[in-house]
Amino acid sequence: MEKMRQYRMTAPHAPFELVETEMPQVGDHEALVKVAGCGVCHTDISYWHHGVKTKMELPLTLGHEISGTVVQGPAHLKGRKVIVPAVLPCGECDLCKKGRSNICQHQLMPGNDFHGGFASHIKVPHRYLCPVPDSVLAKYRLEELSVIADAISTPYQVLRKSELEAGDLAIVIGVGGVGVYGALIAKIMGAKVIALDISDEKLASAKKNGVDAVVNTKGLDFRDLKAKVRDLAKELGAPTYGWKIFEFSGTAAGQETAFGLLTFTSTVSIVGFTMDKVEVRLSNLMAFDAKLIGTWGCKPELYPEVVDLIATGKLEIGDFVQTFPMGSINEVFRNTLDHKYSKRSVMVPDFD
Repeated sequence: MEKMRQYRMTAPHAPFELVETEMPQVGDHEALVKVAGCGVCHTDISYWHHGVKTKMELPLTLGHEISGTVVQGPAHLKGRKVIVPAVLPCGECDLCKKGRSNICQHQLMPGNDFHGGFASHIKVPHRYLCPVPDSVLAKYRLEELSVIADAISTPYQVLRKSELEAGDLAIVIGVGGVGVYGALIAKIMGAKVIALDISDEKLASAKKNGVDAVVNTKGLDFRDLKAKVRDLAKELGAPTYGWKIFEFSGTAAGQETAFGLLTFTSTVSIVGFTMDKVEVRLSNLMAFDAKLIGTWGCKPELYPEVVDLIATGKLEIGDFVQTFPMGSINEVFRNTLDHKYSKRSVMVPDFD
């Protein structure tokens, strides 16, 4: 039987090492997926560079944004092209039964709780694998669709959770790999969308794909930024209250900006992750009768809705994905850390 190959993290900052192991035994509730693509997420960078601890002890194969083909498993899935959810809940606990399966306390996360997708194959629980319809595969390569597992599904869930409605103003801070999808999905939901970033290239791409207005915040005084956002909101005919603010950048500056833009009945959603701390006046939430919410991944039950956005052509992803051979993983991680890419990087196995 062919061997399984994986690029494992052995220590923080250290190069990933290629290892070869026997194919794993697949249990009754599991499937073996041949990896087509695995996206590089900010969370992976946090494990590798910023000292965030993984649940499983090192050495560990990272990667939780995975698409592939089921080669072993139940008959109804064998041979199917699937997305592996980044959060795999138990489906039976109180949180799962209350519709909060994304934060199930028995959940398993590839590349955190067990070996992930920077590999030729991955063994996963099969309960929540999301089949990809042929209509989507006719438009995109399977490896490109790996971004559904986090970069697209995570913003989709938080937008739903924020109670965004048509006509609302959505302010999206950080329109890189995850944030740009948040901006585009907000537009699909009927919101007026303003994107904030420090990259002209990312802002231009967001504008090209339908975002209403963009602001480069680099070097901009916050008072000037807030005045600019207010002026744009007026130009767009958006409400002066109830702003839905989404922080995707995963930076302290981004979080401070998000909280600073708070206004009456606003909702601030924290999506990006950082180890840095920020100082805010929480009483502003009280004074503005506002809300501050967090989010963790996306519950697998929502994945078919995300896939449908792509199947119907409402969401185009081609401009925001770039693929690399998995053998270049060390170079890609270094370049991602240095912010050299403007698109989501997807590692494609090249072991043959």
